[in-house]
Amino acid sequence: MQVLSSIEAVRAALAAVKTDGGAVGFVPTMGYLHAGHMELVARARAENEIVVASIFVNPLQFGPTEDLTRYPRDLERDRTMLEKAGVDILFAPGVEDMYPHPMKTVVDVPELGCELEGAVRPGHFAGVATVVSKLFNIVQPGNAYFGEKDYQQVVIIKRMADDLALPVRIVSVPTVRDADGLALSSRNVYLNEEERRAAVIIPRALDEAERLVAQGLTDPQVLEAKLVGFIGREPLAKPEVVAVRDASTLKHVAEIEDAVVVALFVRIGSTKLLDNRVIARKGSSGTGDAQ
Repeated sequence: MQVLSSIEAVRAALAAVKTDGGAVGFVPTMGYLHAGHMELVARARAENEIVVASIFVNPLQFGPTEDLTRYPRDLERDRTMLEKAGVDILFAPGVEDMYPHPMKTVVDVPELGCELEGAVRPGHFAGVATVVSKLFNIVQPGNAYFGEKDYQQVVIIKRMADDLALPVRIVSVPTVRDADGLALSSRNVYLNEEERRAAVIIPRALDEAERLVAQGLTDPQVLEAKLVGFIGREPLAKPEVVAVRDASTLKHVAEIEDAVVVALFVRIGSTKLLDNRVIARKGSSGTGDAQ
């Protein structure tokens, strides 16, 4: 596996190994990898001739009070994991490599990016769309792989790629979970033992949402209120976003008929965790955009 830090080196390496018609699969990450990331890599390895992964903690998607400096990093550990998984090229740039001068260009999907998580993290999804767009231009993959845990991110990147006619297929991969249901996340490392036990309220709230819809609840506002109350049973959990939206557009719905996404953004202690589930009423044929 080649480990490269410059844009020019990545482009040269890809030019040297890519054959005519050979597909390039790309897995962009911020590192501190876990089994969820490795599922993305496995899918990419199975579907492509060449697999490129990137590790870059992107400052554009962190707000001034967020955890950029303390975001977990372990490049050597990540490198070993990716090499064992059969990645061909690891692009691990520094900030100066990705942004050699202050960025004047922003890629944004504001109608989608200002909702849900974006409502409590202003500018976050503009930072995500900008860096992903730049990474796509560097790697020029045929297929790119993202986890469904970040459901809103997947919807935004799919829309960005479609709007800009980017020649890349966005592949969403189901969330990987611990045995108790908690979605794997690099930020789980921040949780102490008590907080880790408390965090299970998040997947349980999604179970509760599915149960209530199966029982016939169709009012999204009532469902949101019930979920806020359910999460509130855990003293360490503070819900910042509890929303029921159309699974394809992320727009408000008047009634739960076709597929909806239940999106949660919950603070456990000082750690913010997100999770989601696409739910459809029995007999509905609706499907979510990120599925």
